[in-house]
Amino acid sequence: MAINGLSGMEKKVAFSLASVFGLRMMGLFMIMPVFALYGQHLEGFSPLWVGIAIGAYGLTQAILQIPMGILSDKYGRKPIIMAGLVLFAIGSLIAASSDHIYGVVFGRAVQGMGAIAAAVLALAADLTRDEQRTKVMAVIGMCIGFSFALSLLVGPVVAQYVGLTGLFLLTAVLAVLGMLIVQCFVPNPISQAPKGDTLATPAKLKKMLLDPQLFRLDAGIFILHLVLTAVFVALPLDLVDAGLVKEKHWMLYFPAFVGAFFLMVPLIIIGVKKNNTKTMFQISLLLMIASLGAMGIFADNLWVLSAAVLFFFTGFNYLEASLPSLIAKFCPVGDKGSAMGVYSTSQFLGAFCGGMLGGGAYQLVGASGVFFVALGLMVLWLLLTFGMAKPVLLKSYTLEANIKDKPHAQTMATQLSQLTGVAEAIVVLEDKVAYLKVNDDFNLSEARAVLGSVN
Repeated sequence: MAINGLSGMEKKVAFSLASVFGLRMMGLFMIMPVFALYGQHLEGFSPLWVGIAIGAYGLTQAILQIPMGILSDKYGRKPIIMAGLVLFAIGSLIAASSDHIYGVVFGRAVQGMGAIAAAVLALAADLTRDEQRTKVMAVIGMCIGFSFALSLLVGPVVAQYVGLTGLFLLTAVLAVLGMLIVQCFVPNPISQAPKGDTLATPAKLKKMLLDPQLFRLDAGIFILHLVLTAVFVALPLDLVDAGLVKEKHWMLYFPAFVGAFFLMVPLIIIGVKKNNTKTMFQISLLLMIASLGAMGIFADNLWVLSAAVLFFFTGFNYLEASLPSLIAKFCPVGDKGSAMGVYSTSQFLGAFCGGMLGGGAYQLVGASGVFFVALGLMVLWLLLTFGMAKPVLLKSYTLEANIKDKPHAQTMATQLSQLTGVAEAIVVLEDKVAYLKVNDDFNLSEARAVLGSVN
């Protein structure tokens, strides 16, 4: 009997991997709202080095994200995930024991070397059915969003009592907890999903970079995380200047992030119901542009800053949630892994550049200068969106195929492409899989019949 929803094992996979991902991302995020305030005792402290320390993990993540995914395909997902969490814990301990900002930067870079995102997502694909994979990825995505919101609460509260050292020690503990979850709760895959659908293929990366629709999205996630990191170099210091003591920053961040989540929901509903994602996308960009302008102009007004933070996170939440699904819609069938590899690399590289830009701009022109530079980058992104195509609402399937030889594969591809509801069909002889993009008229049983009946 077929199971329409998530099976018991798929639920276990979704929540265990989401927990691992969330714990690790929380360890990275917790420093963002507090480092500029609680790191001032470190030798060598300066706004530039604050930005570098906040964003340092992004550089090593960007460099190692794709290689770590490829290694997981060769040596297994769980060993690579465990190794990445060990590196994250080591980096946390290095940062905790450092009394110089250079040591903290080095520790953050080592944290980023534990680049497990590709391996975690590939393992999720290995252990779930094709038709349920989107739900599992959604659970992981929601957990990342929740971990970011929680970090805005936990980071300032923990730093208030134990300082930066205690905060970094907590991140090491979170890494160990993640290792225990991987070891005790994450199932072992019996077989792996086709790597072309879940992991980046180096030979295809240039193709992904040259695709104009994918380039707009990759540039967007780069700018989004650049702006986020740059803002958190300047915003905590600005809030103190506006009269909000650092011990109470969580009382602004956390409610703003939760409120922004509820404000984001109508944008998602309208975009889906009216199939007008592009307009909602641009509205979110305008919200962020307006909030950055308010931060820059009313830097000494706490009420305006509070409202600006709320609308900043509303736009950020919508864009962060929408970009991965748009990547999946625009990427060529069978190339989702490579498209997501470029996307993830752009995201982490943006975090590194945002730290550099935020720290440098704050040192030269102050907090308002940071906000206006970020505003200019968001305007650039808005201009890029005018050439964005309207995404077609299609579902993707990766199905096993009993392929004998090349002529057999060609026949199978022809028959699949002629089925009702199939927009695109690619059959890969080497992997013995068929990649399909389909609309609502598609009948999965008809496709499976073709995959098992062609002679």
